[in-house]
Amino acid sequence: MLYQTSNPHGGDLYGRAVQLDFSVNTNPLGTPSSVVRAVEASAQSLCQYPDPCCRGLTAALSAYEGVPESAILCGCGAAELIYAFCGALGAERALVPVPTFLEYEAALEAAGGETVRFPLREEDGFAVTEDFLAKVEKTDCRAVFLCNPNNPTGRLIPPELLEEVCRLCRRRDIRLFVDECFLDLSDAGREASLAKYLDAFPNLFLLKAFTKSYGMAGLRLGYCLCGDGALLTAMSRRAQPWNVSLPAQAAGIAALEEGAFLENARQLIRRERPLMTGELEKLGLQVCPSQANYLLVRSGKPLTAPLLERGILIRDCANYEGLGPGWYRFAVKSRAENRVLLDALKEILA
Repeated sequence: MLYQTSNPHGGDLYGRAVQLDFSVNTNPLGTPSSVVRAVEASAQSLCQYPDPCCRGLTAALSAYEGVPESAILCGCGAAELIYAFCGALGAERALVPVPTFLEYEAALEAAGGETVRFPLREEDGFAVTEDFLAKVEKTDCRAVFLCNPNNPTGRLIPPELLEEVCRLCRRRDIRLFVDECFLDLSDAGREASLAKYLDAFPNLFLLKAFTKSYGMAGLRLGYCLCGDGALLTAMSRRAQPWNVSLPAQAAGIAALEEGAFLENARQLIRRERPLMTGELEKLGLQVCPSQANYLLVRSGKPLTAPLLERGILIRDCANYEGLGPGWYRFAVKSRAENRVLLDALKEILA
């Protein structure tokens, strides 16, 4: 748990009155009922330890992702795997485009490593462009971190550019860490995953999670895919044996059967995101182009406190490297929920 420090992320509903949480980007449809039932059924076995090898879950993931079980490592949320990866990497330098998820840099620092930041340009909508290739070509870093789609910008990396980064990192013997935790709910969908390239690029590491896709943030379940068994072994040694709870394993197996649930959520997001973008722009807010289930927004007026007074929690992005005060992230939710946010913003910005 966090000790004597503030929470740098969204989703902190505790100790405050929140009716609507736009600060986290979980599935707008919530949690599949089959997952809830699996968790309830698992309660009958709480007296026993969970499987430390996650055998059933790993087998299900192998079939789902089309990769061998030896290429899979499960963890207590994606965050644990980020820290385990950086711990296995050691005190190395890593190239990280910013703004992006804060835990990459925090985990590198915890492992004694160093972050080399590559600033993304606001005039490009904070997109990763071909300029990044030149930086990778010249870097002395031993790892490259990418988030696809990026958090908090919602930008997808063009497939051809991503493949070129893969080839460049392979040629230069650089580990490539790609966070695909939001990919299922993006315009590209899971079909855009780099999992099919694991054999061709042994230095490729993919991070995935059930958190966002299936609304399972409270269960803490993530996994990674990598063809380098030595790396996964080193990561596993940095976690305690029962790090994935019995309810989480049961929930993960159930969630992998919910393809229709994911598709329905993607359709909702693709309907609501442009409508929400248009309404935000009418209010005078700057909206970064997004291909995911969240929007990065800039406001000339403070929004966090006034919205919280109305029971609405958003993600203040002032602590993101490359952004600062005035930037906020909104999840894309249902039409009715989005309307509540928009009406509140209209009052605040009037």
